Amino acid sequence: MNFRLLISSILVLAICGSCAGLRLAQAAKESVVGEGWSSNSVNTVIFRQNAVTTYADMQFTAYYDAEARVILAKRKLPRGEWEVYKTQYTGNAKDAHNAISIAIDGKGYLHVSWDHHDNALRYAKSLEPFGLELAEIQPMTGIDENKVSYPQFYNLPSGDLIFMYRSGQSGRGSLVINHYDIAEAKWFALYSNLIDGEEKRNAYWQAYVDQEGTIHLSWVWRESWDVSTNHDIAYAQSKDGGKTWQQSDGSFYELPITQRSAEYAAIIPQKSSLINQTAMTTDSQGNPYIANYWNVGDATQFHVVYLKEGQWQTENTAFRTTGFQLGGGGTKKIPISRPEIFIDESHGKRLYLLFRDAERGSKIVLASRDLNKEESWKFTDMTTASVGDWEPNFDKELFKKTGKLHLFVQQVNQVDGEGLQNNEPTPVKILEYNTLPE
Repeated sequence: MNFRLLISSILVLAICGSCAGLRLAQAAKESVVGEGWSSNSVNTVIFRQNAVTTYADMQFTAYYDAEARVILAKRKLPRGEWEVYKTQYTGNAKDAHNAISIAIDGKGYLHVSWDHHDNALRYAKSLEPFGLELAEIQPMTGIDENKVSYPQFYNLPSGDLIFMYRSGQSGRGSLVINHYDIAEAKWFALYSNLIDGEEKRNAYWQAYVDQEGTIHLSWVWRESWDVSTNHDIAYAQSKDGGKTWQQSDGSFYELPITQRSAEYAAIIPQKSSLINQTAMTTDSQGNPYIANYWNVGDATQFHVVYLKEGQWQTENTAFRTTGFQLGGGGTKKIPISRPEIFIDESHGKRLYLLFRDAERGSKIVLASRDLNKEESWKFTDMTTASVGDWEPNFDKELFKKTGKLHLFVQQVNQVDGEGLQNNEPTPVKILEYNTLPE
């Protein structure tokens, strides 16, 4: 594919609101779902898991509207119209931590969790398969559900679900994992303290379930509320749906995992501008790849930490030229987004990083390189206009099954430390790429 020609041949779309003039490459199809809250980045934070997801041929998404109402939507792929439903629920959208997370279980029920930053669990399930109408808020297990942050759903190949969240506060929290059994339509507690901060720190994690059903989990430690105290990248995996956990060499962890017992994929000191809550993936052999950024010299660089032949490696992408220092608390306004990562092995073995960068006009950028070749990173601007302070979210279940990249996109703004910018709502869209640049 001649992607230079593809980018030069663009389709100009007139879009309402502050997104007017956004132009997309001809390879992309755009689907507008509705108008969403844009005064901060709550609809686009990377840790939503999931902002958009697909089961069978039904795709679902969720967002807060201008009144902070929880909006759910679905469509039938490939070209169905969006059915949009305004639920009875609202959230504190003024805090960008309070994102909406969704998943579809193996029987087609929609699971939704929203509005969390050290508060009681808010979770509801659809009344019927593939439905958008939600039941009343209910507990999952009733254990450690009073101080919830960062709720995240993960699909297992069986159709069951995993649910992860932090119990406790920044710098003093533990990782909770629950399991949903579709046969019994019930949640069960796996661990109320899988990763123990020992009242001195907490783990900021990301996870990925590979095609074999192995749960890969990585995290950075933070010693306090201050993001500058982030350090190191640790790793664990589970081959039995979260019941037992191992290191990369197959040795079993004695649980809970602590700072002393953790396996480290990379050692990174505090005050390195190491970010938390990024992304990970695996190749077809189940080798984990973790994306992050931290400072090297005067520049803040994206890095890929990965396992190769049983040994942890770190690649500094080295394509950025500017740097910054992370510090303080709250949601930060940062010139780059946290990166998403995925691998396409349909033609060779190509690694992709998806991000937004002020160095490139705060557009959506896809960087890639073939892991089997000695080559430089290649870049594709997925949009030709700024997306503000957007962070990447894409339909991971659809990508796993089809290789198609569907991005959740909204132009948003983030004022540092939970500030708000008085913006009109902006379009919530799905950008569809059925082929990837090579």
